[in-house]
Amino acid sequence: MATSIPTTSAPTGSQGISKAGVAAVVITVILWASAFVGIRAVGSSFSPGSLTLGRLAVAAVALGAVALPTLKIWPKGREWWPILAYGVMWFAGYNVALNAAEHMLDAGTSAMLINVSPILIAVLAGVILKEGFPRWLIIGSAVAFGGVAMIALGSGQRSTADVAGVLLCLLAAVLAAVSVIVQKPVLRKFTAAQATWFGIMVGALCCLPWAGQLVAEVQAAPLPATLGLVYLGVFPTAIAFTTWAYALSLIEAGKLAATTYLVPGTTILISWALLNEVPGIWGLVGGVVCLVGVGLTRRRSR
Repeated sequence: MATSIPTTSAPTGSQGISKAGVAAVVITVILWASAFVGIRAVGSSFSPGSLTLGRLAVAAVALGAVALPTLKIWPKGREWWPILAYGVMWFAGYNVALNAAEHMLDAGTSAMLINVSPILIAVLAGVILKEGFPRWLIIGSAVAFGGVAMIALGSGQRSTADVAGVLLCLLAAVLAAVSVIVQKPVLRKFTAAQATWFGIMVGALCCLPWAGQLVAEVQAAPLPATLGLVYLGVFPTAIAFTTWAYALSLIEAGKLAATTYLVPGTTILISWALLNEVPGIWGLVGGVVCLVGVGLTRRRSR
């Protein structure tokens, strides 16, 4: 299963993007969408920190079997700084915040709120990676943030706990956006699998304080919840984060980030089928407004 993960960067020509890159994006979207549902499904058995540690531990083993045999050189000196940054922010901080948020919000709403991240990535990529900063990016961002406000309004009408969930999702979105920008230069020297494995190991080390809690919760958890934890570690973490990194090595960060707006719709369909969860009317309307905003960011100025 893990052997299907791309381990080398493909050429940056159109052929690599049209075939390997598109396949990597599709895999990432589907598996990340399933992650929102999986987190929600096992949330009653695992706390946010222990779920993150368990997920990363499984991913470290699964991906290490692929990444380590091809690893010829290790990062040196300052090369560790971006790896430490996205390891702490994305693999540890993002996952803990998202896990905690899904104790308060349904999977579909969480996925739509996380979709602030692609807009932030586009802005940061335009400034830091010099990918451009067009006028429509500003307009679309404003519209999309209006959609987030609608989702927050709908959540606030239900309970204050939901507002905390919204804030946690927004925190996760910021951490993910910054991490993507930090990770891209690392992919110039290391393969997608190696760069992902480094980040997973850093994140796992950050979550070690929850080791005792994880052991206790695994012992008490029903078998389906434990299998769900393993699924989250192998598929949405080891495989999907690697296919994302692989696509990121081929495609501009801002353009790639826009593809993740397919995640909420996929999440809602999976959540409806498996958990019978559908966001409220404000969540749905806000999600549509977010997508409209993203559509506007893709327009080109004359």
